[in-house]
Amino acid sequence: MKAQTIGLLAALAMSTPLSSFAHGDSSHAAQPHKYEASKAVDTSFGRQGDPKKVTRTLTVDMTDNMRFTPAVLTVKRGETVRLNVVNKGQVLHEFVLGTPEDLKTHWEAMKKFPGMEHDEPQMVHVQPGKQGEVVWQFTKAGEFQFGCLLPGHFEAGMVGKVVVQ
Repeated sequence: MKAQTIGLLAALAMSTPLSSFAHGDSSHAAQPHKYEASKAVDTSFGRQGDPKKVTRTLTVDMTDNMRFTPAVLTVKRGETVRLNVVNKGQVLHEFVLGTPEDLKTHWEAMKKFPGMEHDEPQMVHVQPGKQGEVVWQFTKAGEFQFGCLLPGHFEAGMVGKVVVQ
């Protein structure tokens, strides 16, 4: 079984460009993904937002004490917000939106493949002293999460909550 797993991982690695495993490099732009309405995918926690329809901007700070400030964001269902994510620390941090289950699943994958690439509209990597943004439309009411899934960060409590009313 181990040989099969190793073989599968080797095949995956050979079929994937090396840049795909460059977690946190410059290919993980701190800028928002280009918005294309036809490519915006509905998820259980919303969809990529149209920057032209942003109703407000919320700033979230990330620090090396493995916390987000504020730790709780409140938005209205249907609202499109710009999340301005600021890294006030000395190490790379990321901001990933999702359901608690989504974040846990992704975190488990990150533990197994720490070099995996993130390049989705609901996430952004931010170098120390820099800022990035996520534009998101919260289409469903409920409680969702955001977190930093870099090794050790999520485990240390670097997670926050979005309440969609």
